[in-house]
Amino acid sequence: MEQPQLEQSVADGVATVVISNPAKRNAMTAAMWRALPGLLAPLAADPAVRVLVLTGAGPTFCAGADISSLSEPGDEQQSLAVRAEEALAAFPKPTLAAVRGYCVGGGSQLAAACDLRFAEEGALFGITPAKLGIVYPSSSTRRLVSLVGPSAAKYLLFSAELVDADRALRTGLVDEVLPTGELGKRVAEFARTLVSRSQLTQAAAKEFTAGRTDRDAYWAEQARGSGDTAEGIAAFLERRAPRFTYGGAGGA
Repeated sequence: MEQPQLEQSVADGVATVVISNPAKRNAMTAAMWRALPGLLAPLAADPAVRVLVLTGAGPTFCAGADISSLSEPGDEQQSLAVRAEEALAAFPKPTLAAVRGYCVGGGSQLAAACDLRFAEEGALFGITPAKLGIVYPSSSTRRLVSLVGPSAAKYLLFSAELVDADRALRTGLVDEVLPTGELGKRVAEFARTLVSRSQLTQAAAKEFTAGRTDRDAYWAEQARGSGDTAEGIAAFLERRAPRFTYGGAGGA
């Protein structure tokens, strides 16, 4: 039987991380939760990586935590998921969750920690701690509210019901819904678009949209020294694709 694991690959500026535990609908084991921050760190530092795509092996994204693999006390189990989620949210480059099938519990935590979420028709989303008597982490709750608003967040958290991709799209939990068989093509196409854009713009925008308010001077200095603005304007006037060179990750 295939061992539960996180698989990774890098091609053409795009790092792909695959949640692989097919026997349990890609549920995250304790070892997988622990491994994710360490897997992300070198990808964040790699100048060849411009975009990160998170997806699941086969026809499902992630059905949550593999409860049978968690031998730690409840608080430790939750902290493993939160540390993994926060590491994903802190990734300094654009991140995109490509969702098929079930995206439930811890799977929804990971998807919400990405910058964008694209889903295939038939995907199902659920945040299910109310079925287990678990208190959903405050950081995860705030992230959910920032995506869907208080009312939709309460609907998901209070009921633990699954919602389909169309409803997820309407509430803002998902950014695009693709016909069956089209998700991979669209994600690859959009990732190529992101790779072609200015990392300077993306890194600053990622901080600002996360609520950072003390870095305007820093990013103004980065812009002055990067050459990306001059290149972007020159490319526009010359009607050619820009060749952006900024490769910084933003710093602290």
